[in-house]
Formats: sequence, C-alpha cells, structure tokens
Amino acid sequence: MTDLSPGGPREGPLKGPGPRGPLTGPGPQGPLKGKVALITGAARGQGRAHADGADVIAVDFCEQIASVRYPLATADDLAATVKLVEDTGSRIVAKQGDVRERASLAAAVRAGLDEFGRLDIVVANAGIAPMQSGEDGWRDVIDVNLTGVYHTVEAAIPVMTSQGTGGSIVLISSAAGLAGIGSADAGAIGYAAAKHGLVGLMRVYANLLAPHDIRVNSLHPCGVDTPMINNEFTRQWLADVVASSDSPQNMGNALPVEILQPEDIANAVAWLVSDQARYITGVTLPVDAGYLNKR
Repeated sequence: MTDLSPGGPREGPLKGPGPRGPLTGPGPQGPLKGKVALITGAARGQGRAHADGADVIAVDFCEQIASVRYPLATADDLAATVKLVEDTGSRIVAKQGDVRERASLAAAVRAGLDEFGRLDIVVANAGIAPMQSGEDGWRDVIDVNLTGVYHTVEAAIPVMTSQGTGGSIVLISSAAGLAGIGSADAGAIGYAAAKHGLVGLMRVYANLLAPHDIRVNSLHPCGVDTPMINNEFTRQWLADVVASSDSPQNMGNALPVEILQPEDIANAVAWLVSDQARYITGVTLPVDAGYLNKR
C-alpha cells in the first residue's frame, strides 16, 4: 500500500531521493532472517520490498477491480516477487488471494504453514485507491483496505497464538490515517476512513494480543513511489486535488523529498518487527518525511 497525500503540483513522473546504495530488494542477511512473514499485496511496490530476508507467504489478488482506474498487480508481478525472494536465498510460498474473502487468506496461510511450519510476522499491506468511481469506490476501498486487513489479522491469530513464541503484526496505514486528507470523492473519503479505521484495529489488537507477546503497530507513510501512485491517472488526480484546493501549494513534506521509495517503508517495517523494537506495541508510526508535522 502507498499513501495518497497531495502536496505541490505533480506534472510527469514523481521523483524521489537520489541513489542510496543497492536497495533493490530483500537482503539475505536482513533483520528478519529465519522468520516467516505473511505479506499481503506482495506482488509489487511496498509489498515486494517488505520481505527483507524473511521466508515469505506472499498474497496478492492479481486481478483488476472495476472501481480502480489504474492497473493493479498481475500474476507476472507476483512471479517477479517470487524470483526476487528466491534469488536472495530465502523461500517463498506465493498465492493469488483476495483479502476481501477470509477463506482465501486462510488457504494461503495453510499453504505457508505446510511449507514453513510457523508464522512470526504479518505485514497487512494490500490496498487500493479507487478514486472517481462513485459509491463503488467507497464500498471497494472499505472492503479491501479495512475489512481486508481485519481478515488478514484474523487468519494469522490462531497459529501465532498457538505457537507461544510471540510475533509482530504491522498494519500499513497512511498519513491519511492520521489527518483529514482527501477530496470530495467517495473513494477518497473511503480511503481516509479505512486508513483511520486501521488505527482502531491496531489499538484493539495490540491489547488483545499482548498477553501472547504479539506486538501490533500501524505504519503511516506519505507518498511512496509505487505503481499505485506513480501512474498517469493518479498523478492527474493529485494535480487536480491541489489545483482545486485553497491550501497553499507548499503543503508537501517537510524534508526536501517529494516522494519516498518502497525501501524506506520496508526499512521501517523491518525495524518495527525486529527484536530491536520488542517492547513497542500500540504505536502509530509515521514514515512521512515530516508531512504530518508540517500540516
């Protein structure tokens, strides 16, 4: 998932920071080495970046949803994630599945357990941005971005609690989950509502699962350079939102970067699920280059 936080005018492809070394995919000796992670929306973008050395149960829908007006991930994208993970020496079980259907997620988790025997980490990343699609956009974004995350956590809880070894769950929300960001569009309103809803899910699950030593947190990115945001339709939608707004056009990130990279979010997730963050739970963590602080 990525964030749709309008800032200044966006004409042409969005640009992020300059090169920062070979952050091109998951690393074989990352902090998640030896762990098993369930990642939804894993076919491309942030989902692909989240593996970072773990063995992975990867789930993605790999079909188009009618209300979404930019191309969603494909089976070829999911196959590319499989190759990327395997090339690092990690293992992966990849399944096409729909987070809107709990049975679909349960089947993916079972397949992963058959291969790996355990589950340590959940990254609930799958999401859509169905802008300019009327009421269908509202329904679909709530179903995928909120109900889909609920289904993901529920599919993981039985095995994680029965193992008795703790674990970590990260819900990928958005800067739009901590501020009233959006336009007068059913999909945009639903996007913000769903992302705010993830904070409520996170806080309840953090309390429910704490006795099992399972930590639950939410992560809130600003704009991230993924196919969800860096496409012709979304760039034009963002430009139109800014053009019609009474807010000044400098309401972007505080740090001098227009858009983050998927690896920036994946690095934060890798830390949050690692033992270095073992006493951090119930937290809303912005990774937003100061976007929210500037509002």
